[in-house]
Amino acid sequence: MPPLPRPFVRLAPAVLFLIGSATTMADDEKPRERTISVSGQGKISAAPNVAEINAGVITQASTARDALSANSEKMAALHAVLKERGVASKDVQTTQISVQPQYSQPAPPQPGQVQREYVPRIVGYQVQNTVQITARDLAKLGDLLDAVVTAGGNQMHGISFRIDKPESLMDSARKQAMADARKKAELMAGEAGVVVGPPISIRDEMSSPPPMPTPMYSMRAMAAAPSVPVAAGEQELSVTVHVVYELRQPK
Repeated sequence: MPPLPRPFVRLAPAVLFLIGSATTMADDEKPRERTISVSGQGKISAAPNVAEINAGVITQASTARDALSANSEKMAALHAVLKERGVASKDVQTTQISVQPQYSQPAPPQPGQVQREYVPRIVGYQVQNTVQITARDLAKLGDLLDAVVTAGGNQMHGISFRIDKPESLMDSARKQAMADARKKAELMAGEAGVVVGPPISIRDEMSSPPPMPTPMYSMRAMAAAPSVPVAAGEQELSVTVHVVYELRQPK
């Protein structure tokens, strides 16, 4: 291929330089955008309407089969009581089943005697079956807990409360958060002698407390009570929004 004409070769760098200079000047001439970044928060408190109960049955026997058979019998009675109390099958979920050997323990040494080496042996088996129960009628929660114990449940790991379908509450919290952000922006802009324009960017962060387990009475005390007293209290849902507003000169 023949070489390009020499004049074209000499002019090409100059043309590129002029184009680059024009681009740089155009960028420098752009007015710098003035903005303000603020955070707003909205909070809504409401009473929970759902309780999550972790309950179960522990049985022991000399053989694993006998321990499992006894456990299955009591768990069947527990499931039947839950059904009678109006708990839907979709609201009962098995969370743990375990079969563990139980070992013998050495006798404590007598005073002045040295503890001899001890080899433990299996003396029985323990079976644990735990279910998570979703209770949707909190007015009858105390009666439900008593029924669980009466049916043979001898393990209660606690209760956690939550708000089911909190979307409308979260929307109210978002409105509060946006109003709070606008108020802060207008206050600071007014002190600076400018006015707040439209938002340029909005980002929200949802925050709600995790369902915390509530300690329960011992199973013996619960079985003696006609109806277990339970207080659901209130939970707080909160939303934080981060908004960037445009700033303008007052007219």
